[in-house]
Amino acid sequence: MPELAEVFYFATQWAAGEGKPVQRVELHAKSRVFRGCDTEALEEGLNGAALKEVLTHGKQMLFKFSRGQWLAVHLGMTGETRVAPQPYEAAKHDHLVLHLRGQALIFTDPRQFGLVRYHQGSALPGFWQGLPPEIQSDAFTTALLTGVLQRHARVPLKMLLLDQRYFPGVGNWMADEIMWQMKLSPATPSGSLTGRQVTALHRTVKKVCKVAMETVGADWTDPPQDWLFRYRWEDGHVCPRCQAELLRESLRGRTACWCPVCQKQN
Repeated sequence: MPELAEVFYFATQWAAGEGKPVQRVELHAKSRVFRGCDTEALEEGLNGAALKEVLTHGKQMLFKFSRGQWLAVHLGMTGETRVAPQPYEAAKHDHLVLHLRGQALIFTDPRQFGLVRYHQGSALPGFWQGLPPEIQSDAFTTALLTGVLQRHARVPLKMLLLDQRYFPGVGNWMADEIMWQMKLSPATPSGSLTGRQVTALHRTVKKVCKVAMETVGADWTDPPQDWLFRYRWEDGHVCPRCQAELLRESLRGRTACWCPVCQKQN
């Protein structure tokens, strides 16, 4: 599933259409990606409206159009947003196409686990205003993190990092990276961290998100060579820090990759 940086990268692809009015909306109204969405209102509202701003928050993306029109997209597991030149003919899995002059803004999702939401109004949609603090914001503090860890003390830290209520945008590879950089086993109980470790975790979470945005989010390049990222995807790789063979096993239904030598449980 796309994570914080991948979502930012895909969302900004649509920025190429900023300032251009929508000439025609093409959609598959019966697609699961429109569950709970008034597709007739979406078509009527976006026709003639121009894209003004592209916003992201964790794994969420939001597109602000003129005349108080808002379009929110969650990519799910296989969704993508992209731009194509006109004339463009929608493919089988293109569930939403906004036709502009010279360009088409496309949302495609083969497995239809993504979600499209539509909102009308001058202010940000309520569901967007209710999102948790972004990790790179000043509101994501060490005190906030401490409280989260204490409330979920028995939860393995790797699994808590995947909880979008507290770590918006962090997914499987980012959580593995954070655990590896912390030199902690993914099964480490969240409540077992010392005060110094909590401070280090706060710093590491912010660092991983920042570098991910500067690489993957900017131009789809990989994070640094000495990160776990480059070695975690397949069996048989070794730790870039100590050269021990990496482990890839299931932890509460999610694949976790870690170094059994470098990463110890508290």
